[in-house]
Amino acid sequence: MKYALIGCGRIAVNHVKAVNNNNLEFVAACDTVPGNIDILFGKIEPNNKDGIARYTDYKQMIEEHPEIELISIATPSGIHAEIALFCIDHGINVIIEKPMAMNIADADEIIRRSEEKGVVVSACHQNRFNIAVQKMRKALEAGRFGTISHGSIHVRWNRNKAYYDQAPWRGTWQDDGGCLMNQCIHGIDLLRWMMGGEVESVYGVTRQQFHHYLEAEDVGMAVVTFKNGAIATIEGTTNVYPKNLEETLYLFGEKGTVKIGGTSTNNIDVWDFADESEEDQANKDLKEATSNVYGNGHTSLFADVMDSITNHHKPYVDAVAGRNALEMILAIYKSMKTGQPVKLPLEDFASTDMKGTF
Repeated sequence: MKYALIGCGRIAVNHVKAVNNNNLEFVAACDTVPGNIDILFGKIEPNNKDGIARYTDYKQMIEEHPEIELISIATPSGIHAEIALFCIDHGINVIIEKPMAMNIADADEIIRRSEEKGVVVSACHQNRFNIAVQKMRKALEAGRFGTISHGSIHVRWNRNKAYYDQAPWRGTWQDDGGCLMNQCIHGIDLLRWMMGGEVESVYGVTRQQFHHYLEAEDVGMAVVTFKNGAIATIEGTTNVYPKNLEETLYLFGEKGTVKIGGTSTNNIDVWDFADESEEDQANKDLKEATSNVYGNGHTSLFADVMDSITNHHKPYVDAVAGRNALEMILAIYKSMKTGQPVKLPLEDFASTDMKGTF
């Protein structure tokens, strides 16, 4: 399967690793700063490095390589939707790094147009493939939790000024949003997915406590009510001193309790069920080694997308999943702006509607 990459920054290393692991034919790479491609390939060498064409204009790349079947988009967030829609219009399947868009209208258009064109779109929420997360999901789908009472996600990380100085788009409403949109979206995706997906309302509060050189928030908290009667809390921040502390997902049911911890929901800290079996003993204290906070899920996500293209089925993490995670964060933002709980579905809201908040 012929592949191309648009955007060669921080997260692109995981994309190239997934390309190598899945034996994709890497046709072309694009970045507006040509040197970024060299830096990326210096960190991780593609299987066929010498055969990769290089571009600074993604439209030119796509026009000159009609054979490309799959593109992953790893640019600054503000242009994800624009690039995705161009790819879809050219019949190319896409993996879109989070967030898939910066407003609901663009997310809805990606879904609509991809269905119209018969193109596979996957939102890159790779943590769904974490071993611990998969074990929680399997137990949930088997009904082992019984009725869900409540859940929570805590993303307690550190991002300092040096991180934001690396890329001026970070922390802006136009191109990034704050800690909820950038760092916490994976955890928020997992929470909504595990809790049943159908959200009644979101009430959120955000602040900019320490990162006064940004436009957006560095801490946010929310209470979520689900249509199935369950409730949940969200805590996300980049204010933890002196380094990343944890990304922890809790799920509390009538007959089971699971806590997934580690720096990026990659360990099982608590695993208790009423119908405990010998197999459960192996899950207690499970730890999945990861080389960075992005985990190991990109390889599995790429493999799933390739299979969905070949065998004509929806990917495990589809465009609707990407929209759902985005909607949760935009609802928190809107709640902060209005001071009121926000009912879902969210008709339309954009990160740029938050300009001037702090």
